[in-house]
Amino acid sequence: MGARRAGAWTALGPLLWGCALALRGGMLYPREGPSRERKDLDGLWSFRADLSDSRRLGFEQQWYRRPLRESGPTLDMPVPSSFNDVGQDAQLRNFVGWVWYEREAVLPQRWTQDLGTRVVLRIGSAHYYAIVWVNGVHVAEHEGGHLPFEADISKLVQSGPLSSCRITVAINNTLTPHTLPPGTILYKTDTSKYPKGYFVQDINFDFFNYAGLHRSVILYTTPTTYIDDITVTTGVDQDTGLVNYQILTQGSEHVRLEVRLLDAEGREVARGTGGQGQLQVPAAHLWWPYLMHEHPAYLYSLEVSMTAQTDAGPVSDFYALPVGIRTVAVTESQFLINGKPFYFHGVNKHEDADVRGKGFDWPLLVKDFNLLRWLGANAFRTSHYPYAEEVMQLCDRQGIVVIDECPGVGIVLPQSFGNASLQHHLRVMEELVRRDKNHPAVVMWSVANEPSSFLKPAGYYLKTVIAHTKALDPTRPVTYVTNSNYAADLGAPYVDVICVNSYYSWYHDYGHLEVVQLQLRTQFESWYRTYQKPIIQSEYGAETIAGFHEVSEPVQPFLWTGGPLPQPPHCCQGQASACLHPERQPPFWPCFWGSCPPSA
Repeated sequence: MGARRAGAWTALGPLLWGCALALRGGMLYPREGPSRERKDLDGLWSFRADLSDSRRLGFEQQWYRRPLRESGPTLDMPVPSSFNDVGQDAQLRNFVGWVWYEREAVLPQRWTQDLGTRVVLRIGSAHYYAIVWVNGVHVAEHEGGHLPFEADISKLVQSGPLSSCRITVAINNTLTPHTLPPGTILYKTDTSKYPKGYFVQDINFDFFNYAGLHRSVILYTTPTTYIDDITVTTGVDQDTGLVNYQILTQGSEHVRLEVRLLDAEGREVARGTGGQGQLQVPAAHLWWPYLMHEHPAYLYSLEVSMTAQTDAGPVSDFYALPVGIRTVAVTESQFLINGKPFYFHGVNKHEDADVRGKGFDWPLLVKDFNLLRWLGANAFRTSHYPYAEEVMQLCDRQGIVVIDECPGVGIVLPQSFGNASLQHHLRVMEELVRRDKNHPAVVMWSVANEPSSFLKPAGYYLKTVIAHTKALDPTRPVTYVTNSNYAADLGAPYVDVICVNSYYSWYHDYGHLEVVQLQLRTQFESWYRTYQKPIIQSEYGAETIAGFHEVSEPVQPFLWTGGPLPQPPHCCQGQASACLHPERQPPFWPCFWGSCPPSA
């Protein structure tokens, strides 16, 4: 079974194009180029929380129809950031309901006068439900934080003499049993204890529900006939790299597409034409994870040029996409990258930070990556929601492997496994795959964290979400992270890799470290005996001292480049465990459930 599964992953090649996304339109990251411009709207926005009892006053008074300052006082709110921690108002810190953002944007003259220019408003993340107006006109709605959405606003900004536009965004952070993540609103009706109409947001996850415009708001342009989406998958045939591409365009059916693949020095290594095809790269440089190769994270550049004849004359567009050539495969006992066993040695991250909340911040991101490399880590999971696109780009550049997780955390109530929840979950996976499908660093999708997978409706629910994700992207394995017992978990039969959260000697047998080894061995042997799949210990640990953070002397990661190998410190003992040979995966000698390599 393992060999067949590994072969299936690596042999897909150009057959992948039968799994188009159900969503309409692409979501290419806005990049400037010969045919595209970009204007970031980061900075101070006008802000107001709707403190009315109904939280509906902004809609009743139509705050979007005129400047926000005309309907009452506003605050300065930095974007990107969460609104919760910026002020000194405890009411805003824990606010649940609608908040309103507004920003005036001055546009270049050409954008407003050239009818051959398409102007797009793109919001990187608005948590949780967002409604957007431009100059008082409704242009977009989106459910779910952490993922981008956009609207073509060309007609609104090219319809008069104005050289600016007023952007209004209303955001509601309320979580219900059918949102992702789910939550419930608890109304406190005892008037001897609580004010009239008092309610609190109840959640089943252990991090703060930060809200607001968490990532950049961007205006960008394309021609009216343009490159809408690019999908790339890669393979390897001996030493030849295979780059399969599919390009979608909008605006005209009569376009010509030319494709060039450039190496890291800017030299052309392959070229092609048409909307889909395969580029072959002799002696290809593969994309390797950090510490797995002397030259990790090698990236090519796929340059797509489009020309079209329209009624208004010739039109051209250009887009450059970073491409890493690598393969991913799963056997009964191993996770393979480029045919070599890979051991996930890393962390679970969060995007939270002081003051900023979940707001994107470049210095914090670079610091995090420096810490990862200092630790000798080669991977992380985006616990428990998709991280910013810039995070994925940095992973591609530095060779940090990603388990890409959707916001499916806290799915514990029976009503959160119903059809309404399922339909939204499927759409979220479509949006996530559409955004991150071309990142070589992303090697596996995670559809949930610690769902109540022992509940009867969970089996069908998780089976459906996993199958849908596999249909969207057959090139990557799919998992979810469980904390259920191996014998009771109804979704485990459908995943490719078992990911287990367990906190021995903390959640139970508190402080008794002497039982950890036995309990861990029993857990892994039970899971492997039942499912014959690779296992990742996705979470473990114990409580820390709140507020205590310290960086000690840096660790010097070891990269094996030849010569005698140092001996691993120990090997796991037992029938279901084996140490990977250090030559296969320096500098770590991990325990890996499955058959022991002959050289170990």
